Amino acid sequence: MIKPFFPAILLLSSISAFGQEVSLSIRGVSGELEQNVETYLQAIPSQDYSTSLRFQARVEKRLTEALNALGYYHPNFSFETNSGEQELVITIVPGEPVLIALVDIELSGEARDDQAFKTLIERSGLKQGQVLNHSLYDGLKSRIRNLALQRGYFDGDYTVSRLEVSPNLDQAFIRLHFDSGIRYAFGQSSITGSQIDLMRVESLSPYKQGDPYLATAVGEYNQNLSNTEWFSSVLVEPDLSHLGEGRELPMKVSLAPQARNQLETGLGYSTDVGAKGSLKWKQPWVNSSGHSFTSSFSISGPEQTVTAGYKVPLEDALNEYYQLKYGMKNLDNRDTQSLESNLALERHWLLDNGWHRALYIRYLLENYEQGLQDDSGQFLLPGFSFSRSRIRGGAMPSWGDKQSLSLEFGDDRALSETRVIRLQGGMTWIRSAGRNHRGIFRLDGGANITEDFERLSPSLRFFAGGDNNLRGYNYQSISPTDSSGALTGAKYMATSSLEYQYRIYGNWWGAAFYDYGDAFNDEPDFKRGTGVGVRWESPVGPVRLDFAWGLDATPGDEFKIHFTLGPEL
Repeated sequence: MIKPFFPAILLLSSISAFGQEVSLSIRGVSGELEQNVETYLQAIPSQDYSTSLRFQARVEKRLTEALNALGYYHPNFSFETNSGEQELVITIVPGEPVLIALVDIELSGEARDDQAFKTLIERSGLKQGQVLNHSLYDGLKSRIRNLALQRGYFDGDYTVSRLEVSPNLDQAFIRLHFDSGIRYAFGQSSITGSQIDLMRVESLSPYKQGDPYLATAVGEYNQNLSNTEWFSSVLVEPDLSHLGEGRELPMKVSLAPQARNQLETGLGYSTDVGAKGSLKWKQPWVNSSGHSFTSSFSISGPEQTVTAGYKVPLEDALNEYYQLKYGMKNLDNRDTQSLESNLALERHWLLDNGWHRALYIRYLLENYEQGLQDDSGQFLLPGFSFSRSRIRGGAMPSWGDKQSLSLEFGDDRALSETRVIRLQGGMTWIRSAGRNHRGIFRLDGGANITEDFERLSPSLRFFAGGDNNLRGYNYQSISPTDSSGALTGAKYMATSSLEYQYRIYGNWWGAAFYDYGDAFNDEPDFKRGTGVGVRWESPVGPVRLDFAWGLDATPGDEFKIHFTLGPEL
């Protein structure tokens, strides 16, 4: 009876021993030493923790490696157990550090006179008399090699690369001798697989034959070719098989045509216009000159639109082009019913400072009913616009700003119902503090300077209110009214919004906001809206749900729910 029972007792004892959770406590180090110790100990699984001598030896080895990496070669360790063998307390005495006694970094070859290498070495952090840090040595060694590859020193190599440590003397000796050889230059490009004229493809290159090699320029060329949407795949790379055959290195540009016809469908919803759908057809390239065509049809309850555009690239194919556009929109919203057609010819540039500039002339023809007014109108409107958008981050960027400004002019002596100068502008800023705090500020405005406001078509007038304007009020419900109380649209508009967001969990954010503005003719009667909301950084873009109160809304109509899906900038 005893023999069968005895093994059972041993098994239970073993389970009890392994079931105890042993914790580690580290004492005697702080700052960078403490962080490095914690990092090295993460290599030991927590389920392996114990108070055994074998485990202590294993920990001591990892701790020694962690301290050696930061220049401490004479550490002492003491181990003790607390709380009934469930806590292992390790006290560390780092000892005297090893100091750098010699920094011998030498460049030969053409990199010797390259300022980029001099700056890299100056910022390496390796100086005589400092405590040895192995990561600084390893980092500089790899960065010199990487910089050589980025700047075209493909024959570069180390003739000497040594880190010598003398623990007895508490001294370290660093020797890095790098022979770069020559710096290669961009050679002739070999372009394959392109359906677009080669001159047009070459115009997108940021470098010329004979320029010193730069990997960033190669990356920029790749990006430029991809941004044209002419190609389904793009690869620009140096032909390293020609190393040693001369200074100029041939470049290989491998391309594959994009599908000539593309269809896109979309579904969405916002409380402004309700459910909406869209169908887009585009031809990224129409011919070998890189012309492109786009068209779209979108439908919602109050709005139905059809657009088409034809783009003709110029010498700088990516940033300079002509565009012919046509659009038709049918609108039935509140007191506005209109059918408008726009035909425009545009010339676009990208300026060196990052601003996008466009000069254009458009012809507007509109049949409409606006309140008591039943009329039609035409306008020939030359104008210009400037815009810029900068973003850092994903769908909900941590930093960004967007500015736009446009001016149009119409004259009754040139196919316009009345003389008008039309100004519009907007600014949006996004800023973050840490990972969990975001702020968004918007400011938008517009003005119609005209001799006869009644002759302006509804699409040229201003309305306020809605998801992206003044929350707490219905879509385009704010404007002056006529004698019947119907909305007429306004000469001027000014709106602003201030919003604070806090990350609740993962991709979910809470928001609080305050909106202020009006659409008016003479004197503004500014409206206020405030509320709270939820933001979700979804895979298809930010989703926003707002609960808003119009502080100056008609009694009984103060509360609104706003739901939108789309980018913040």
